[in-house]
Amino acid sequence: MFFHVILTTECNLQCRYCFGETFEDFDEDFADFDVDYALPRKVNYDFKLLAKFCSEDPECVLTFYGGEPLVCTNEIRQIMDSAKPRHFMIQTNGLLLDKLEPEYVNRFHTILVSLDGDEALTDYYRGVGTFRKVIDNVKLIVKNGFRGELIARMTAMEHTDIYQQVKWLVDNKEFPFSSVHWQLNAGFWANDYARRNFKSWSEDSYVPGVERLARFWVDHMEEKRKVLKLYPLLGIANSLLLGEKESLLRCGSGWINYSIQTDGYIVPCPAMWGMKNYYLSHISNAHPLKLKKTFVDAPCTECDILNVCGGRCLYANITKRWSKDAYATVCNTVRELVNAVKKELPRINELITDEKVSLNDFKFMKYNGCEIIP
Repeated sequence: MFFHVILTTECNLQCRYCFGETFEDFDEDFADFDVDYALPRKVNYDFKLLAKFCSEDPECVLTFYGGEPLVCTNEIRQIMDSAKPRHFMIQTNGLLLDKLEPEYVNRFHTILVSLDGDEALTDYYRGVGTFRKVIDNVKLIVKNGFRGELIARMTAMEHTDIYQQVKWLVDNKEFPFSSVHWQLNAGFWANDYARRNFKSWSEDSYVPGVERLARFWVDHMEEKRKVLKLYPLLGIANSLLLGEKESLLRCGSGWINYSIQTDGYIVPCPAMWGMKNYYLSHISNAHPLKLKKTFVDAPCTECDILNVCGGRCLYANITKRWSKDAYATVCNTVRELVNAVKKELPRINELITDEKVSLNDFKFMKYNGCEIIP
């Protein structure tokens, strides 16, 4: 099982799509849900409980999460000194990677670093100077011996040219990222759709960009005999190549990937923190392999591509912050992403037949923080 360990709700950045939208929508409520807004701002349970909880699953994977988890470097050290999971991972904005000693950093199986593309775009979304500091820190940890998977994790919205920005990250030899993932900023707030141009951006920029990206991805296979780890393309292609008949939610939330809040209570998804209707148990009395499962419901269960998509987002499916019509626009991006990969499948199969790439090249560690479906 995989567990996001939410160390803090605090963050040292004020990004436009997170902090900025909080201010725009500060008066939103969740009338249909019992939400605890008074969770501890930092983790406050006994770490021995976490170590014991984790020890009951020999395949346990712990991913440090926030807020910004590296605000809590002391807590990270304590957990890594006491718990013995199969793997440690972390999702971070990267600004404080230099504050954690190499003896800890180098134990991470995977580090997901928030980076939205080139310097101009990243600094636009995340603040001036963010990009350069993050890149300096990424180079530092590699210099200090980190050899795990290093994933650039993008947030994509209206200023993002997905083709241009992903290709820039792939082509730029200055940066040591081995993989790229992106996630759409869609469906998290109730009021933002009305003030954004998400529909026109998704149809005029994002979908054509994804189609170009899929072609580039396979062109690169032909020329370099290498399958780039572009996770949304990689995950879908892997399923299609293996002929998988059914997919549960691909991020794993609610059935194989859970989240542990700062107070020790377990929820199906990190975005569902404080939603008491969905509290599963507390790490002091829960068994990691016996947690209740939470699955997506309509409209996802009525969709003809559920077997490939898996449901996209549990939080969005449950809370329905966007209207049905607005969310249909998001679903269209998924459908077109799947179509873009399907269109390239004959070329991919030909490359496999010609032994330029192999099925093994499409394997990856599932539930590693890359949702697959953006």
